[in-house]
Amino acid sequence: MKVLVAGGTGRLGALVVARLVQQGVAVRVLTRDRLRAEPLRPLGVEVVEGDVRRVDTLPAATMGVDVVVSAVHGFVGPGHVTPKSVDEDGNANLVAAAQEVGATIVMVSIVGAAPDSPMQLLRHKYAAEQIVQASGLPWTIVRATAFVEVWAGLVGKGVILGRGQNPINFVSVTDVADLVTQVVVDPTDRGQILEIGGPHDLSFDELAAILRETSGKPDRIRHVPRALLHVLAPLHRQPRAALVMDTADMTFHPGRDSRTGRTDPRQALAQLSN
Repeated sequence: MKVLVAGGTGRLGALVVARLVQQGVAVRVLTRDRLRAEPLRPLGVEVVEGDVRRVDTLPAATMGVDVVVSAVHGFVGPGHVTPKSVDEDGNANLVAAAQEVGATIVMVSIVGAAPDSPMQLLRHKYAAEQIVQASGLPWTIVRATAFVEVWAGLVGKGVILGRGQNPINFVSVTDVADLVTQVVVDPTDRGQILEIGGPHDLSFDELAAILRETSGKPDRIRHVPRALLHVLAPLHRQPRAALVMDTADMTFHPGRDSRTGRTDPRQALAQLSN
């Protein structure tokens, strides 16, 4: 088996790459910046420089692969990265390239993806899910809640957008990587949307308190008022997303095709501080 991991230099993608290599799988990494893949080279992976937004870079990346893993996201990033350009159009390009070689698609999405979601990212993730399901290829979609390690890095800077009291489900990226790796090598869940969340819901204020316990930081928290977020929301997608996370139901409601991660947020954050 040969697997292409698009977004293989990101926090989730790099873990998936390492786990696949440990299982003896040949891995190719698609990255916009070859230098970012340098830490992966000791694993013996193949690196292809390309961009899911550029159709011409994808045939070389997908040639000869059996499974294409999409771990890309366009919430933030350089070079006109947007949820539309990466999460919807980029995934559409990746699916089209996978169709040319008949590869299976494993796509990472987000719990709550829906056409009417108040969050732009989730609307475009849903659109990409529809493209994957209509591709005619074997597929599995893994929806995850918010990565606790990612948000801890933001909260650790001492700023919380909004009141910070809304319960949010946080999952460890290590648990998501385990599930993605599993569905890559085991075809049992083809044609399924699997959801994974963490064992606990936490507010941003509670997340900040855990960070202080595990690392001693941040020393203090500054809350950006909702009123200011409303002013900024028409100009930037980050304040719009922050308002959603500060007000909407962001808890996890496991269903029949759901998994609950084993890693407690305190454990995940303690590992970050070590």
